[in-house]
Amino acid sequence: MDIVHFWTICSTNNINLTKDTIDTLQRYANELKYWNEKINLISRKDEENILERHILHSLAICKYHDFLPKDRVLDIGTGGGLPGIPIKIVNPEINIDLIDSIGKKSKMTTMFAQHTGLKNIWVHNDRVENYLDSTNIKYNVVVARAVTRTINILDWCEGHTKKDCVFLLLKGGDLREEIEDAKDKYPRIKVEVIDIDFLGFDYFKEQEKKLIIIKGF
Repeated sequence: MDIVHFWTICSTNNINLTKDTIDTLQRYANELKYWNEKINLISRKDEENILERHILHSLAICKYHDFLPKDRVLDIGTGGGLPGIPIKIVNPEINIDLIDSIGKKSKMTTMFAQHTGLKNIWVHNDRVENYLDSTNIKYNVVVARAVTRTINILDWCEGHTKKDCVFLLLKGGDLREEIEDAKDKYPRIKVEVIDIDFLGFDYFKEQEKKLIIIKGF
């Protein structure tokens, strides 16, 4: 997918991007591809499909959720900055912390974040539970992309979120057992599972990619 096609798909699905935003996303994609040849940040077989399989997938969150200025967002297991950096590029006024326990990935993500030229984006090299226990920040949005089971994310975040917090988790496959486990432990939560469907691009639907939205935590 070239950048014009990417831009068209985003616009068709109500993700409205400026020319500057597109340029920043393209620069990030280029850097991710370049450094992935040296440090394994994403699957090597996806290096030619970064825009659609990684950046567009990350922006699926923006298709189904409207971020507000000054939201405090936590990206768990960000790896090479996904989904956090694309979300931040498209929503420059949010405040976002990106966390990963692998040092080399955190180092690269720090560089990627700096190269966006955006403010209020921080990268932490730590285990999620250790980082959250060391900070007084309360988050009102938590995002993650294919990191771990939902119940683990909720366990880590308990006591570290605001009352109106929403969890936006990119996952795939049959999630029924995973969701039931989370609801058994946290019966107050409300869970919505969305089949990701981009008009004009069927890949996510064919691959059974889903977005879990959790509220009431």
